[in-house]
Amino acid sequence: MEKEAQISFCSFCIIILVLWCSSPAAIAQEVEDEHEFSYDPESETGPHRWAEIHANWSMCGKGEMQSPIDMLNDRVDVVSHLGRLERSYKFSNATLMNRGHDMMLKWEGDAGHMKINGTEYDLKQCHWHSPSEHTINGERFDLELHMVHQNPSGQIAVVGILYTIGRPDHFLLELTKDLEAVSGTHEKETAVGMVHPKHIKIGSRKYYRYIGSLTTPPCLEGVVWTIVKKVRTVSRNQVRLLRVAVHDDADSNARPVQQLNDRKLQLFRPQDPERN
Repeated sequence: MEKEAQISFCSFCIIILVLWCSSPAAIAQEVEDEHEFSYDPESETGPHRWAEIHANWSMCGKGEMQSPIDMLNDRVDVVSHLGRLERSYKFSNATLMNRGHDMMLKWEGDAGHMKINGTEYDLKQCHWHSPSEHTINGERFDLELHMVHQNPSGQIAVVGILYTIGRPDHFLLELTKDLEAVSGTHEKETAVGMVHPKHIKIGSRKYYRYIGSLTTPPCLEGVVWTIVKKVRTVSRNQVRLLRVAVHDDADSNARPVQQLNDRKLQLFRPQDPERN
């Protein structure tokens, strides 16, 4: 009987593992063609109607763990056990792609990874939203960069960096000529060459952490979000260039803030407070 019980338990574990690996969150991918939806609140394809456009986009309307969110101080649990962000990136060939509402920089080879709870998530791409999608105490910023990572099981982890108008961002300075070239044509993609993700500066050890979703359809959940607390700067011209390069004639590509519901929102703060 004991042996049968062990076999039964093992079978149960295998079933749970298979279900977890095949869940929507485990294979979540952002769409590479964003022309089927919009960010216009008055449009039939706007954020409030995303769930109705395709059956497999239903999570955009019924999900309980949606992103972005407002990181309100009185919701935050300050912790020191999460540890600093472990990022190990390297040069890799990249392509700049116009997806319809945003510009995406996609690394074609191995661009390195970040590590969360001992699991490595490979960097796949980054893209920009203006204004920011996440807010802090109700404040929306001028730009938000998303660095999208994926582990071998298909789970997604995104690092978000917020920007306000000020000095130019050095990473976008590297891409200026490529963005200008794209803005002058209607080509959907252009080869950029070797790009080092480490040139995307974070500048802070403090970050917010919560479990959410993709912020574009299909809005699938289970995404590990890391939002860097320090707000960096970007020039007004750089924000404008990102919008012009897309050719969608829209002023915004930011999804409205979603309900936090019963989720945990943590803020990692090192035990040595004198350091960032």
